[in-house]
Amino acid sequence: MADLRDALSVDLPEFEPGWVWLVGAGPGDPGLLTLHAVHGLRQADVIVYDALVDSSVLKLAGPNAALEYAGKRGGRPSPQQPDISNRLVTLARQKLRVLRLKGGDPFVFGRGGEEALTLTQNGIPYRVVPGITAGIGGLGYAGIPVTHRNINSAVTFVTGHAAHGDVPGDLDWAAIARGSPVIVIYMALRQMQAIAERLIAAGRSWSEPVAIVSKATTAQQQVVISDLANCAADAEVREIQPPVMVVVGQVVRLQSGLDWVGALAGRKLDPDPLGLEQKQKPVS
Repeated sequence: MADLRDALSVDLPEFEPGWVWLVGAGPGDPGLLTLHAVHGLRQADVIVYDALVDSSVLKLAGPNAALEYAGKRGGRPSPQQPDISNRLVTLARQKLRVLRLKGGDPFVFGRGGEEALTLTQNGIPYRVVPGITAGIGGLGYAGIPVTHRNINSAVTFVTGHAAHGDVPGDLDWAAIARGSPVIVIYMALRQMQAIAERLIAAGRSWSEPVAIVSKATTAQQQVVISDLANCAADAEVREIQPPVMVVVGQVVRLQSGLDWVGALAGRKLDPDPLGLEQKQKPVS
């Protein structure tokens, strides 16, 4: 692959030895990478990557780049976050061009802020390359916009589990249930039943639409449309596997009309998923 700066006539920054780039790999589809991300992958000496980085993204690495796995997966033996952060410092001090590759966006439930702060504390220069977070891009591939003029003007992004694996105890679930018309939940598969129960207890309808999106933007993408009462059971029946995004709210209804990925496979889309045209028809 030619240098992107020459191929595209774009002024891309030099990846200098001793620097760390914190790069978002997006939700999976390598076509969603930014130019900065691809440029960094081609120039890096070592790429320290997460479990959620799709293998197709790693294929864009330069031929001489060393790949180091630093994946953290719930319930499995994983590197500790301080060890990962300190590894970045060690590699940078060896005057290597270090690319820290994280699924989605480094600063959205990705611990990129922790790693960047460690670099700051150790005097390591770095660049942050944002990525498309799964809570927006992944749902877009599922045919679900996180906002729609006729439905919501606010959306809340939350994590579905704390560091110990339980439902986060520091979130005011009652306030979220009352105040956010659309709730996008990361890493919620294991705690879906408990989260649904909390939202229903706080006043959300048991019949409120829920979408479960697995392995978004990849060839293995699955979308399950359900409701708060049945979403956990439906995910189990369909044997949904992580990574998973869950969205709660009326925007899920739009999926029947906006599932452009499904349309490529032959699905017929509903031109009026909200029933707005039907409501506007005059009575004859």
